[in-house]
Amino acid sequence: MTRRPLTWGLLLALIVVVLDQVTKYAVFAGVQPPIGGVAVTGFFNLVMVWNRGVSFGLFASGSPWTPVLLTGLALAVSAALAWWLRKADSRLMVIALGLVIGGALGNAIDRTLYGAVMDFLDVHVAGYHWPAFNIADSAITVGAALLVWDALFGGGKSHKTADR
Repeated sequence: MTRRPLTWGLLLALIVVVLDQVTKYAVFAGVQPPIGGVAVTGFFNLVMVWNRGVSFGLFASGSPWTPVLLTGLALAVSAALAWWLRKADSRLMVIALGLVIGGALGNAIDRTLYGAVMDFLDVHVAGYHWPAFNIADSAITVGAALLVWDALFGGGKSHKTADR
């Protein structure tokens, strides 16, 4: 394991933030998908949706405080995960925490700038559409899945059984 998990995890988080913001800008300023989106493949479209809540639009409201509260929550969670990252004892944990931190910060930037998160990836099958998402959402999802994987199957120090 690397000697500097915080450095590597935060570097990964920075990469996620940059990729997230660059892709959002490219869609927002470059592609500018019309209503209904731009078909890329038979199962994937580029759309432009402003999500004022969290995952799947949960907790969306018309209150001007919602983006402030959600941004504050994202920053607090990112700080707590960075604290945890300092003690990460495996590459998997560093990657997982870096992905979640980067995703949370990417979406927090949107809420700060626009009052909502820009989602633009639309996956669909047989007329059923998954809620639109973005690179930050993907990083959070993959990072959270890796955290669960590590908790269940990881070989870290916390997973070893005590000698009896």
